[in-house]
Amino acid sequence: MQFVGWDKFAQIYAERTEVYRVLKNTLAMSFLTILTAPLPMIIAMFLNEIRQSRFRKWIQTTTTLPHFISWIVVFSLAFSIFSSGGLYNSLLQLFHLDVPMIGLLGNNAATWFFQLGLGIWKSLGWGMIIYIAAIAGIDSELYEAARIDGAGKFGLMRHITLPGLAPTFFVLLLLSVSNLLNNGFDQYFVFYNSMVADKIEVLDFYVYKMAWLVNDYSYATLLGMLKSVLSLILLFSVNYLSKKTRGESLI
Repeated sequence: MQFVGWDKFAQIYAERTEVYRVLKNTLAMSFLTILTAPLPMIIAMFLNEIRQSRFRKWIQTTTTLPHFISWIVVFSLAFSIFSSGGLYNSLLQLFHLDVPMIGLLGNNAATWFFQLGLGIWKSLGWGMIIYIAAIAGIDSELYEAARIDGAGKFGLMRHITLPGLAPTFFVLLLLSVSNLLNNGFDQYFVFYNSMVADKIEVLDFYVYKMAWLVNDYSYATLLGMLKSVLSLILLFSVNYLSKKTRGESLI
């Protein structure tokens, strides 16, 4: 077989417009996810202040269950609610409101935010578990001392709980930054359609598309290798940042 040399690297440059589009989608979804990273911590803090144990356990259970639902089932639910003939449009018709011609699943402009909302709904409860465990590790004497000094619930959250969760949040944030190029595959595969194709194609899905739909295995392999190299560079960069700012290494 003839050795192709640098031909596949030249192909990336020749198709740079397509690669830039995929990277833009990948980074956009990753940065939006990072912007919403404080949500599990905030909700865990408020959940910790609920004194009714049954109600607290109910909230924790209902927010954690979506994590165990496959993306195929999530798509089925979303299709039943947000498609052109779904529950959402039916309610709009019932109340004689303006019904969009294209359902949310085919709304190109709302693709990033719709997928972000689904991701938050699916991962929120699972992320809360980490922060709830971190709250349990905070010394209870600190809360007692703050109450003696006259601190209320918000004072306790601001001066005790939030500083106690800051190291955990910082570590998870750094790990999220190191995984900027790893959006996953399942979510974008099941929600892919022609109307949102240019917004929903992230790097993992694009590699799959090149390998199994276009049958260009060499090009897909090269893209996957470059993604791994860039992810390693991000990981070691974040690890260096952690050493400089926290004095602790992540790896």
